[in-house]
Amino acid sequence: MQAIETEFVSVEEKEKRIQSGEAHYSEMINKENAPSKEYMALFNQMLGKYEVRLAKEIMSLASKMIIARPDYGMENKPIVVVSLARAGTPIGVLVKRAIEFFGLKAVHYSVSIIRDKGIDTKALDYLTDKYDAESIAFVDGWTAKGVITKELETSVDLYNSANETKISDDLFVISDIGGSATYCATMDDYAIPSSILNSTISGLISRTICSDKTEGGFHGCVKYKHLEEHDISNWFVDKIAQNFDYEFANGNATYLCPTIRKEKTKQFVETLMAEQGIDHINMIKPGIAEATRILLRRVPDFIMLKNVKSDDVSHLIQMAKKANVKIIENDAMPFQACAVIKKVTD
Repeated sequence: MQAIETEFVSVEEKEKRIQSGEAHYSEMINKENAPSKEYMALFNQMLGKYEVRLAKEIMSLASKMIIARPDYGMENKPIVVVSLARAGTPIGVLVKRAIEFFGLKAVHYSVSIIRDKGIDTKALDYLTDKYDAESIAFVDGWTAKGVITKELETSVDLYNSANETKISDDLFVISDIGGSATYCATMDDYAIPSSILNSTISGLISRTICSDKTEGGFHGCVKYKHLEEHDISNWFVDKIAQNFDYEFANGNATYLCPTIRKEKTKQFVETLMAEQGIDHINMIKPGIAEATRILLRRVPDFIMLKNVKSDDVSHLIQMAKKANVKIIENDAMPFQACAVIKKVTD
């Protein structure tokens, strides 16, 4: 990605422009604020609860990646771990660390992929000029409705056809609640620690930008330099990686996650749209991670929780109460949380 300078817009103004069709979400960015002490306390609570679990899942995912890329992992032919920015970035860094823990060679990059616009083809040009196309493996933190998975598949297919390359559209994720990834470590919806924070756990990089400011080059991003004292990106990676152990290297990451998971998510979304009169699927964001994103950087209408007493959703409750967002409990949900974006235009 290329660093760019752009004007920040408020969350409220951004929402209006997106819903009115005045601008695509990738053309605007809001300024992120530092997480509060209370919020960081909840993050640290979840980190303490899940750091070993996440380390196990990273090792499991790395094992599967090694098996899926048998011709790579050598000094002159590394496995090219490519994170889908931004949620995939800390996970990809950890997968690279895990591959190296096994004594193999890997390199890591983050590339932009944007709904409706696809993957950054300039970034793919760079990677395929430098490495074998077949060595590339895409990583993300989680899936939800499967929109980005579909975007990845379409983008890679178009790129391969245009450039006579053989990049795989395999997607490796930690949590696949949408049932759309190729490989996943779990289908559980849980508070993956890196999903709770924004740029302060992803190298201070903003969500990616694709606008007239990035034309002809890589997709863009903003570096939130004002948050430098709050940056825990490297500390977080070290914290998880210190739990790596060979006993976790069982390669039991799920392959071709069951379609039943995808169907449950699809049915829930369709039912919610009908019951709440929601006219666009993009307004619904299933899962703890996506619900967190909505509360942090969009205008939510309400959040729905499977169990309001679960520690995993305590940060969502804190943010919802602070923003006066309605909380609905639904113990029949197929995941722990779901956020619905508020309609702000006619």
